[in-house]
Amino acid sequence: MPESWDYTLSIPNDLRAVTICRRTLRLILTMHGLIGLADTAELLAAELVSNAVRHTKGPAALRVRRSAEGVVWIGAWDADPVPPEPPGSLEVVTDLEAGRGLGLVVACADCWGWQPSARFGDRGKYVWCELGVA
Repeated sequence: MPESWDYTLSIPNDLRAVTICRRTLRLILTMHGLIGLADTAELLAAELVSNAVRHTKGPAALRVRRSAEGVVWIGAWDADPVPPEPPGSLEVVTDLEAGRGLGLVVACADCWGWQPSARFGDRGKYVWCELGVA
């Protein structure tokens, strides 16, 4: 059985937090022997966290966990309970300056979704994706 674990990194509403989340995620995956997932996981986390920071005014968090089944779950929590905009097709949004984030998540993750969530008493949501461990 694969080892299961769960990490959460609380972040301020600051775009510099995206880089901190990417580097923290790479370190977590490396320490758990999953360096092969790091590039894709970093891209996905950066998209999720940057959306959380850009489109909300409150705090945010990156959560990454591995289930006993071997799935790595990456989620970004933010204090805005409004659902994310549906992702556009990468063919349609490729040349746009914005709007590609969830399209990249759809293209690179095994699955994705969102769910309402409360954290520290604040209503909000998690936008998440999953990567299978080969």
